[in-house]
Amino acid sequence: MKIHLVDGTYELFRNHFGAPPKKAPDGREVGATLGLLRGLYALLTQSGATHVACAFDHVIPSFRNDLYPGYKTGEGVDPNLLAQFPLAEEAARSLGLVVWPMIEFEADDAIATAVQRYRDEPEVEQIVICSPDKDLAQLVTGSRVVCWDRRRDLLIDEAGVQEKYGVAPAS
Repeated sequence: MKIHLVDGTYELFRNHFGAPPKKAPDGREVGATLGLLRGLYALLTQSGATHVACAFDHVIPSFRNDLYPGYKTGEGVDPNLLAQFPLAEEAARSLGLVVWPMIEFEADDAIATAVQRYRDEPEVEQIVICSPDKDLAQLVTGSRVVCWDRRRDLLIDEAGVQEKYGVAPAS
C-alpha cells in the first residue's frame, strides 16, 4: 500500500491565492475550500490513492513562537482564508480522509510523525508526502519516502533532494 500525506494548510493557502473567489449562499468565502476539494478529489480518483491523511495547522501560532520570536504568526493572513480552515477540515473528512487538525503542533509535525510511524512497516510500499515544502524534504528516504509537488507533478526522491537543494535529506 501507498500512504499519501497531504499538507492541507499548503493546499488551502495555494487555493486561496490561486483559485477564483467563491461565496457560499450565506455570503462566506469558500473558494479555497472548493479548490482544496477539487485537488483532493483528483488525488483520490486520478492517482488511485487509497490511504490518505490531510494535516492542517488549526491555529497558526505554535510552541515555536516561544522559541523563536520571529517565527510565523497569523498576522496579515486574510481572515476569509482563516475562516475556511474548519470548513476545509470538514470537507476533507467528508471525502473519507483522515484529518489531523493540529493545535499545539503544525501540519508538518503530523506528517513527520506519520512518516516515522509507518516508514518501516512491511505492508507500506511507499509514503508520498504531497507538498513542495522544502522542510518536508528532510523526511525523504530513497524512493520509499518521497515528496510530490502535485501542482508541478514532480516526484522527488532522495537523489532529487540532493539535486534540487545540493544536500542530502538529513542535512
